[in-house]
Amino acid sequence: MAATLQPRILVSSFVGNCRSTQQPLHNLFRYNPGQKHVFMRQPRGFTGVAKFLFNKRNTDELQGSKRKRLRPGKLSPQRPVPDHIPKPPYVASKKAPGIASGPEVHDEKGIECMRASGKLAAQVLQYAGTLVKPGVTTDQIDQEVHQMIIDNGAYPSPLCYGGFPKSVCTSVNECICHGIPDSRELEDGDIINIDVTVYLNGYHGDTSATFFCGEVDDEAKKLVQVTKESLYKAISVCAPGVEFNKIGKIIHAHADEHRYGVVETFVGHGVGRLFHSDPVILHYRNNERGRMMLNQTFTIEPMLTMGSIHPIMWDDNWTVVTEDGSLSAQFEHTLLITENGAEILTQVVTYFEKELREKIRGYNVIFAEWKNLIRPIIDAFSVVYNSVKWMDESGSHNLVVFQNALTKYETQYGDAFTLEPVTKF
Repeated sequence: MAATLQPRILVSSFVGNCRSTQQPLHNLFRYNPGQKHVFMRQPRGFTGVAKFLFNKRNTDELQGSKRKRLRPGKLSPQRPVPDHIPKPPYVASKKAPGIASGPEVHDEKGIECMRASGKLAAQVLQYAGTLVKPGVTTDQIDQEVHQMIIDNGAYPSPLCYGGFPKSVCTSVNECICHGIPDSRELEDGDIINIDVTVYLNGYHGDTSATFFCGEVDDEAKKLVQVTKESLYKAISVCAPGVEFNKIGKIIHAHADEHRYGVVETFVGHGVGRLFHSDPVILHYRNNERGRMMLNQTFTIEPMLTMGSIHPIMWDDNWTVVTEDGSLSAQFEHTLLITENGAEILTQVVTYFEKELREKIRGYNVIFAEWKNLIRPIIDAFSVVYNSVKWMDESGSHNLVVFQNALTKYETQYGDAFTLEPVTKF
């Protein structure tokens, strides 16, 4: 669940027959790690109009779409959570605590707890994705997600966070984030981001993905694919000592390459014992300071759009949609910074992937044994060859070919049989 850099400043907005008032965001907001407030600043070098044009797409390209603008549906009553399930502190106050100071850096016990909460969040998200079909309501998805989370002894983190009425965020089509599940039925061709966060053993695991509903057009598929790629490109550079601003630069560059806009209003965040904490992860180009720390956990959750990056908030004070109704997609993972890079705590590992890893481990062992066995033989044969004068020209040629083949095989395939980190799958 994304944190926001500018709470309570967007005016509620609908279009069509609904009341519509709009306040475009012509200001950026400056956040320094550790501070409790976000300060307004003027954009560097771009006006609001220039930033819109810089996205390289405009609303005219969307006029031919048959897709209907999103409308709010009816809300069902809040679902109960059993008393025996531990709840985060904000549930009692019903107030969003905002972004807390200080990074989430864990000891061994904390890391295991984070792995457990991340694993459950990933499993819930995977199950939620199987529910996405035409005719299914987002409220039905919320019901199933809610039940699965509490059945596993966890609390659905979004529920009662600042008064959020549901257990999961469901953001359809032009909804950027924080969509509230309701009675609206999913339609063929929709895309939907499902954002799952669970609170298990005192730790939050946070993840999201965008799913296809029925037959989705190629433009929407490309947006979703590029958004997913931008997340994994950002993850690939994470490691101890790496500057956080590298994340935004990589995501923004990939979005620019495909002519998509990057939403700046909502950010990734530290996560662990607290839902939202330092650092704030900006998904766009920036020069903010701060470096990743060993055993630190945080989310990366880029939101890309096909048009305007300016968000409009509905009357519910949660649902955020694109200003021009263009599609938006998002993916999110919770990461743990390790000595070798970043471990994705919310990655779903299928049976096939487990089986593949076991095979690769086996190949590693076999290849190592093969090298240990063959190399001495080749070396010994080389000594014999150099000392025996009667070896004919064809034998010499065959030996050289064999030696070259072995060297080429080690060079070309040695890395292929090295077990890749989990983040590569």
